[in-house]
Amino acid sequence: MLSNHFQNGMETAKLVWSRLPNSEDGELDEVGISKKNDSSGVESLDYEVIENYAYREEQEKRGSLFVCYQVSLKWFLALMIGIGTGLAAIFINISVENFAGWKFALTFSIIQKSYFAGLLIYVLFNLALVFSSVYIVTHFAPAAAGSGIPEIKGYLNGIDVHGILLFRTLIGKIFGSIGSVGGGLALGKEGPLVHIGACIASLLGQGGSTKYHLSSRWLQGFNSDRDRRDLVTCGCAAGVAAAFRAPVGGVLFALEEVTSWWRSQLMWRVFFTSAVVAVVVRSAMAWCRSGKCGHFGAGGFIIWDISDGQEDYSFAELLPMAIIGVIGGLLGALFNQLTRYITYWRRNYLHKKGARVKIIEVCIISIITSAISFGLPLLRKCSPCPASEVECPNPPGMYGNYVNFYCRNENEYNDLATIFFNTQDDAIRNLFSAKTIHEFSAQSLLTFLIMFYTLAVVTFGTAVPAGQFVPGIMIGSTYGRLVGMFVVNFYKKPNIEEGTYALLGAASFLGGSMRVTVSLCVIMVEISNNLKFLPLIMLVLLISKAVGDAFNDGLYEEQARLKGIPLLESRPKYEMRQMTAKEGCRTRKVVSLPRIVKVSDVVSILRSNKHNGFPVIDHTRSGETLVIGLMLRSHLMVLLQSKLDFQHSSLPNDSRSGSLPIRHNNSEFIKPVSSKGLSFNDVHLSEDDLEMYIDLAPFLNPSPYIVPEDMSLTKVYNLFRNLGLRHILVVPRPSRVLGLITRKDLLIEDDDDHETELQSTSVRAQHRNGRSGSGSVDVEQPLLNGLLAQNNL
Repeated sequence: MLSNHFQNGMETAKLVWSRLPNSEDGELDEVGISKKNDSSGVESLDYEVIENYAYREEQEKRGSLFVCYQVSLKWFLALMIGIGTGLAAIFINISVENFAGWKFALTFSIIQKSYFAGLLIYVLFNLALVFSSVYIVTHFAPAAAGSGIPEIKGYLNGIDVHGILLFRTLIGKIFGSIGSVGGGLALGKEGPLVHIGACIASLLGQGGSTKYHLSSRWLQGFNSDRDRRDLVTCGCAAGVAAAFRAPVGGVLFALEEVTSWWRSQLMWRVFFTSAVVAVVVRSAMAWCRSGKCGHFGAGGFIIWDISDGQEDYSFAELLPMAIIGVIGGLLGALFNQLTRYITYWRRNYLHKKGARVKIIEVCIISIITSAISFGLPLLRKCSPCPASEVECPNPPGMYGNYVNFYCRNENEYNDLATIFFNTQDDAIRNLFSAKTIHEFSAQSLLTFLIMFYTLAVVTFGTAVPAGQFVPGIMIGSTYGRLVGMFVVNFYKKPNIEEGTYALLGAASFLGGSMRVTVSLCVIMVEISNNLKFLPLIMLVLLISKAVGDAFNDGLYEEQARLKGIPLLESRPKYEMRQMTAKEGCRTRKVVSLPRIVKVSDVVSILRSNKHNGFPVIDHTRSGETLVIGLMLRSHLMVLLQSKLDFQHSSLPNDSRSGSLPIRHNNSEFIKPVSSKGLSFNDVHLSEDDLEMYIDLAPFLNPSPYIVPEDMSLTKVYNLFRNLGLRHILVVPRPSRVLGLITRKDLLIEDDDDHETELQSTSVRAQHRNGRSGSGSVDVEQPLLNGLLAQNNL
């Protein structure tokens, strides 16, 4: 009977394997259907408000009641983002802890009879969880692979990677994280939680998922990319707050690391969202302490309380602490470089062979990781339990130090198994623990450092949800505790704690790899629950970041570059100081459209190039060419699909007189989140349609940003990034000035002095005084406006 079951299982496995796409099928699309690679899947976002005719008509209809509704909806969505992200984090943590508890309990019970059988069960248990994770990613949600932070950082920087914020990505990220982390791989769930928070925020902002019939009309109040950006920022902060129980650190992480644009109103909502997450997580922890969450509850959420650790430190200890910062910068930069090479090889060679190869790769890494974490502690001799009040020994996989694994006597423990044959959260808690001097030997820490560092480098970039926060803390705390052991032996002071140096090592490695300083400093203080370590953490972070910057960029910047995400960093390149805006256009040919354009011409232009923006020109009665606005490709596709604005006449409509009927609302021109928008497959035109015309004036952006051709490219870069633009028109230097706006003109008040200032800089004042359009010199900050004759991108 057993052989029959085994044979049936093999047949089932072969059937499942045969259905996997092979190397000739190409990559998978967002729903798991095999297809050929045809595009990079990256598109810019429109954070600029397009004040066209439809937008202005929509704004005029909105009253004060609608404004109050929108403000209330923003705060309600911030509340829901916090609750949703907190619940997702609770579900992931409870699931991972319970899977780990069942795994270690089953393994520990079997190794009492046979260590080989225990190894087999341990490997198969991990392999099943990891296989479920990689299967979900490769067949259901390809965008759920990795941490997701480079993609979300790109989104907030103005780049939309298709599929990163979809509902299937959210589901794949949650269940994929449970499988990969519960399967014991050298990765964490904290990075994926940031992506999960962003997905929840995006889905709530668009009212849910229409594809899966999980939507609500009452929540569909924010359809623009600008509003979605604010919500996704709240989701990122909520993800960090949920991962580390660090609400202030979450706010600072969103401000420092992922966002390119910030304002005070958004700060309040982000802070409120993080506070909601903290309340939800703390309530869940209090509920789980009663034993209702299975194996979860004893270890709690990710917080490594070392408030009872080292009380004070001497000036002489600053030197070894600085050395920890240097080590963190060197190992962090090396980690970034190695993962960059391996990821490049994976993307260009290995992963191009199809989903089957991705599954094989992850399964092999899972088997190797399980064999190492189980087998290496068997080679280590056990040590006698210390004569202290600490409970010793403890069974594997349970919360506590001094794990008994392959020891002859009951009062012995295996120091390598304490950190290797354990969950990562409990291993870090053991490394951070105070009053446990000489618990770990230098040989065990060095062995663990080399093996786990190698596993983390190899695992990072595989086709599973993977974060780098916790593995980085594991690596840093290992060499930090190793340095702490030498400090204890050298200074011979009883108040020095090895756990303090482990905390500093964790901070140094994260700073050397991710190059995050302020937010990481606050996160480390919040998770350690000890404010006395703040100056020391600041010291090692500054040193590690300075050392790491001398070699390469941060981890997320390197990964974003490999994935083809064109991030605009906070500072422009030095070479841009010597370049002008005209030189920055790279002689790219500009394709412009007339105001009244034939439908066939629009189709021909859209098919012949991939530009997403087209300047619209018109001619005055004197024959002068004027730029009247900018038309987006996505808006043209909407007009072609609807056919509502086709006209037989080639004469323009007068949109200012109010006679033009409103056939579109502003939401129709908004591209759905994380989608490719309309394509020519959605447009069906007849021969008669192609002979008709479209007046583009009501739908174009009448006030695009324009810069003169000799403006420094550095100034253009700062303008482009700080305002979140998608296009800037480059024009020759204008010949006349219509007006001059100063700071005082932008302060709208009702006093007489301000009215006088406004009149003095207006066009009417110039005509009244009989001046030309030359303007006057003003010592305040001027903003030059005007209609320009030509343009060149």
